[in-house]
Amino acid sequence: MRWITDWLRRPKTQPLSDVQRAQALIEAVDRGGIPLNPARVNAIARTLGLEVSAEAPVELTLERIRLALLRCAQPPGG
Repeated sequence: MRWITDWLRRPKTQPLSDVQRAQALIEAVDRGGIPLNPARVNAIARTLGLEVSAEAPVELTLERIRLALLRCAQPPGG
């Protein structure tokens, strides 16, 4: 029963932001991962404000996510 109280006392982690999810996706792809679910990639792109066709190649969507992340990293007016 102690594991229950330990579980309840454990610090709660915050969910990832949209940008953090996109960064994690790109980092995984850069490490050699292959996104197996195009719908998930499209969903991440849409949370960044990108319009994505269901027929768009995943590679194109990943490139657009990379560009969106670069725009997010730029300071305003720069």
